[in-house]
Amino acid sequence: MEKRKVELNGGLVKSHADEHAFLKLPPTATGYANAQIDDYGFIQNGRFSSRKNYPWQQGTRMRLRACFSHPADELKGTAGFGFWNAPWGDPTIRGFALPQAAWFFCASPPNHLPFAPAEPGHGWFAATMDAATSHALLLLPIAPLLLLLNQPSNWRRRLWPKMQHRLGISHANIQAPMQTWHNYELVWQRDKCIFKIDEEVVLQTRYSPKGPLGFVCWIDNQFLVATANGRFQWGTLSTQNTQWLEITDLQIQHLTQK
Repeated sequence: MEKRKVELNGGLVKSHADEHAFLKLPPTATGYANAQIDDYGFIQNGRFSSRKNYPWQQGTRMRLRACFSHPADELKGTAGFGFWNAPWGDPTIRGFALPQAAWFFCASPPNHLPFAPAEPGHGWFAATMDAATSHALLLLPIAPLLLLLNQPSNWRRRLWPKMQHRLGISHANIQAPMQTWHNYELVWQRDKCIFKIDEEVVLQTRYSPKGPLGFVCWIDNQFLVATANGRFQWGTLSTQNTQWLEITDLQIQHLTQK
């Protein structure tokens, strides 16, 4: 499937074929910078069509090789690849939905994300999230109460694991160095997601976003703080060095469901 390029504030995407892409961010002092490819396919005449038009469902395998310019503790912003539903909209056109994702994700400080490992809330990890299930939607009417109860650390330790379950959140830290080439694989099935690096399983979880979702691969300079106790902040980071992400041998295929 043909991929769309997104290049913002100096971000650059070079691709030799649909299976290869080099995404680069120059040093950025201010503003949001992004280099991205995706296959969302839901922008028509400058307007959103339904997210039901996303091309990928449960029963999908993604494979690719990837290498980053910096390790996780030096990359500034976020970067990664996988499937999600662009819950805050396309980088060029905004629109809200409850988040769903299954992906390999890197986030630098000060990011603190609900689908990241609890402490420190950033790093290089595999993760799933699905806030659009009926179990998750049941939390909406009592969300203010949950945020209030999550303020004391003892209540947060009790409640947050249950909230993670309702939100379909799973995650695992990745030890493989980002700045060397590795083979990445994500098998997204109806009853599980399996994440592999160089044929070794780094995360197998029964949580699986329902979808449909779009493929995305990106590198940007943003940060998001969204903690279990209600702290929220979004912004961009200034960068002093060129950062890049290169992928090759990208394959996405539908699988036969069991």
